[in-house]
Amino acid sequence: MAHLRTYYTEAKPFEQYIQHMEQNQTEVLNIYKDFDMPTDDERIEKIKDRGYKYVLVITEDWCGDAMMNNPILKHIAERANLEVRAFYRDDNTDLIDQYLTNGKTRSIPIYIFMNEKFEQKAVWGPRALNVQKFVEDIRKTSLPDKADPRFEEKQKEVHLKIRERYLTDASFWHDVYESIMSRLV
Repeated sequence: MAHLRTYYTEAKPFEQYIQHMEQNQTEVLNIYKDFDMPTDDERIEKIKDRGYKYVLVITEDWCGDAMMNNPILKHIAERANLEVRAFYRDDNTDLIDQYLTNGKTRSIPIYIFMNEKFEQKAVWGPRALNVQKFVEDIRKTSLPDKADPRFEEKQKEVHLKIRERYLTDASFWHDVYESIMSRLV
């Protein structure tokens, strides 16, 4: 199993990752532009004081959760002077398999926060709790049983509703911000 330093070295610098996105690039840039990050959050200094230096992001361009969460992380990283790199989940699943959600799913994004020695200090992802509740609720109320012939069609509709909310609901962006910050301090 490779060391986190190896994965980090192999990963793309975050800016380069965003510049070369083949899906959701405009959406990521718009959320980044529109997110109103608090300017007086004292936790930023605490993040600096706690020795966080690097963030390894396990992600993919097509992922709706990454589309919403990555711009928020970018703001935090810029303020806290964190160096961020993006590692494509599907390029080498050995990494994501160390960070399975609920011990079974390869959900993304996953943020691995490390110190200057590339030692893991914190892990966040794939969703803030309020966002997770929204996703679970909409799936529960809108999706028929998987055996239902309408399941795939309904699932596409649900994904579009989730995506729309991710793109437009600034309260979700704030939830992501608070969730990440709470994990770090």
